Amino acid sequence: MKNSIQLLALTLSMPLAFAAAEAQTKISHTQIVESLRGVEQQATLNPNDIRALALQNIKRNPGENAPKGVPMVNLLENLRQFNVEINFDFDSDRIKPDSYETIGAIADALHTPYLLDQKFIIVGHTDAKGKREYNLELSQRRADAVREVLITTFWVPPKSVEAVGVGEEQLRDPANPDAAVNRRVQLINTGF
Repeated sequence: MKNSIQLLALTLSMPLAFAAAEAQTKISHTQIVESLRGVEQQATLNPNDIRALALQNIKRNPGENAPKGVPMVNLLENLRQFNVEINFDFDSDRIKPDSYETIGAIADALHTPYLLDQKFIIVGHTDAKGKREYNLELSQRRADAVREVLITTFWVPPKSVEAVGVGEEQLRDPANPDAAVNRRVQLINTGF
């Protein structure tokens, strides 16, 4: 596994330039708020169901690379999301220090009046390097690590953020399964 994952926005494609693989992108809480606000109804998503679907996809479609995405995760594409890079140590859920400023900007956004009463899911993804079951576990640990920092360091209410990992079961670029663009976490606004 490479040492970075990304929070991806599929509904609002906000391109961010990355200077280098290890460089941390500067973002503002305003960018995040604008990407996440405007949810008019609550999405009924259960992180445990999403994870179970990812595991079922691995069992139904064995092999080195996931042949198709998890059906429920496709539904997430219609929800408000944001894209940003978070760096981790290699093959680890330890967040690199250069990513704390970015996570702080996310926390600032989640504390704004526009998003304060909203609920969010952090969905972890990996590329296709390694075994699919291991990638599922690593993506969960990384999503949990982002959630933990938001809660313990930046005082985001625990009830407002949940985490789930889907490993490589929903590749952003299926034609290039080992590409860095596949290593990401989606921050999704599920509503009230």
